[in-house]
Amino acid sequence: MTSIGEEIEVTALRDPHDHQEPFSPIGTAVADDDDRWVARDLSYRTQREDRAPYREIAWMLIKYRMKHELTQQQLAERVGISFSRISRIESGRQKTNLDILLRIARVLDLKLVLGFG
Repeated sequence: MTSIGEEIEVTALRDPHDHQEPFSPIGTAVADDDDRWVARDLSYRTQREDRAPYREIAWMLIKYRMKHELTQQQLAERVGISFSRISRIESGRQKTNLDILLRIARVLDLKLVLGFG
């Protein structure tokens, strides 16, 4: 038991046979972990860049759903697709096609805007 004001030292866990940097028992922020992967892995960086537009779509869909207090299941039922499909779209890792985006926009009474820059 610790008293008020007493410092508790938290040390990183380390496997003596592992030559990678230690990790915190609590973990790291997703952005920090992502930055590390981008810096050291070309294939990860390429894949991340390729999927950037899908992450943008994911954020827009999540923001809309949260603003309107919809669960992924409720949105899936309205659109007529599976819950797992909504989950994959919102992860930003699923490549979504125009037909699905149009269905989502139509059901939510939204306008889908595409452009070339």
